[in-house]
Amino acid sequence: MDSCKRLAFSEAFVSQKRKIISAFSLGVGVSLLLLLTVLNNTSLTVPKVQVFLLGSDSNSSFSWRFPFSARYSNGSVSSLHRAEVNVSSECLEKKTLLGNLTGNRKNASLHDGHEEHEDCCSLKNFTVSGKENGHAGNSSCSGHDALGKCEEGLVKASNGSVGSLFGECDIFDGKWVRDESKPYYPMGSCPLIDRDFDCHLNGRPDSEYVKWKWQPHGCDIPSLNATDFLEKLRGQKLVFVGDSLNRNMWESMVCILRQSVRDKKRVFEISGKTEFKKKGVYAFRFEDYNCSVDFVGSPFIVRESTFKGTNGSFETLRLDLMDRTTTTYHDADIIVFNTGHWWTHEKTSRGEDYYQEGNHIYPRLKVLDAYTRALTTWARWIDNNIDANRTQVFFRGYSVTHFRGGQWNSGGQCHKETEPITDGKHLRKYPSKMRALEHVVIPKMKTPVIYMNISRLTDYRKDGHPSIYRMEYKTPEEHASAELHQDCSHWCLPGVPDTWNELLYASLLKYGKGHWKS
Repeated sequence: MDSCKRLAFSEAFVSQKRKIISAFSLGVGVSLLLLLTVLNNTSLTVPKVQVFLLGSDSNSSFSWRFPFSARYSNGSVSSLHRAEVNVSSECLEKKTLLGNLTGNRKNASLHDGHEEHEDCCSLKNFTVSGKENGHAGNSSCSGHDALGKCEEGLVKASNGSVGSLFGECDIFDGKWVRDESKPYYPMGSCPLIDRDFDCHLNGRPDSEYVKWKWQPHGCDIPSLNATDFLEKLRGQKLVFVGDSLNRNMWESMVCILRQSVRDKKRVFEISGKTEFKKKGVYAFRFEDYNCSVDFVGSPFIVRESTFKGTNGSFETLRLDLMDRTTTTYHDADIIVFNTGHWWTHEKTSRGEDYYQEGNHIYPRLKVLDAYTRALTTWARWIDNNIDANRTQVFFRGYSVTHFRGGQWNSGGQCHKETEPITDGKHLRKYPSKMRALEHVVIPKMKTPVIYMNISRLTDYRKDGHPSIYRMEYKTPEEHASAELHQDCSHWCLPGVPDTWNELLYASLLKYGKGHWKS
């Protein structure tokens, strides 16, 4: 006898069972189709997209999870540990914005291969230059017109914006506000300032020009903590390379840092120099921190030379060769470059039989072309000689002048200015040389460069120049004569360059290497 008996059902029962199963299957199928349709429609309207990008291309300079945070209202991009892209539903209705990551030694670009409307959430123009710290500033519009708006097609690849550390904003876009806690060092307290910059010592009667602070739109930046700066600079070398405007910035930095040192005798220029106007190399050592803050005079960055022609020798500027001073700073930990004002002088502006490449003398070359060629030589030298894992490279932008009624050599004046410009409509257009730096030179570099875009913030400060207070006048006649030769290019110290160093400090806290990361 079988241990298990087969249960038998009638044909009518089995037929009814099949009908029930078929109906149930059909219902499940329809439900699944409806659910998929709902989910599909919902995915097209989600306003927040979280993206995780992995740089895995073997030719790429990055192999970590590529961090970014894009804010499309102003185009800024900064580094975060994950990407949260907030996209408005209006823009998503126009176009899906999940772009691709393209990585190489020079940049990582976000794009989707389609043309976008400039006023929407386009990713096509966002570029992060360099390696891990190659965001070296955040993408935002540049090429400001008189109203401070962005000129069409100009997108900043590295304007030095500081991201989440101080708020998501461009720290070079802001306004000047009163600050009674300024300056960083009392007027007349720093004996290291060149007499040309010490307006207080030279008899300038007002002092309100030192009571201003730069306030970025939408975020705050820290005051420059001199003790913290020196601790992070311990055992290192900071070098300013460029023209007398960078000397202005260098002297400001030395005075700010010196103010925090208890024993001032332990801060000294290593060769005993007390005047710094002559072209050369100067180094202030901070003995307690085993570090130095140096200045290398190199007004063009490229080499001034002479050429022997059929009619004798004449001066030239070698656009294809770096200045011979490179050996003094190639091993620095932080380098701040600038060049600009000497390119406005008559010889450079005229460009006739002056610019040289190889053995070729250009009969005539436009100054903007020459400037771009010179900075391309600088960029190539940086890429071939700077260890990007060790050295942080900055380029400080053009410092605006405020001559009225003439230029520096033709009676231009600014000596009666006592307050900053308050209306942005009175500001000038973004300097074309800085546009060339941003959009032609830096994007092609493999070494991360932080561009300090100080042009607009200096344009406000018509009150901050030495003007006639470049020296002390002993007679009324000397004072009257000084009005014919005013300095409306450089800055009083204390003064505007202190803010440049404040922004340098903020940028180092965000993007710096070594001790600055902590």
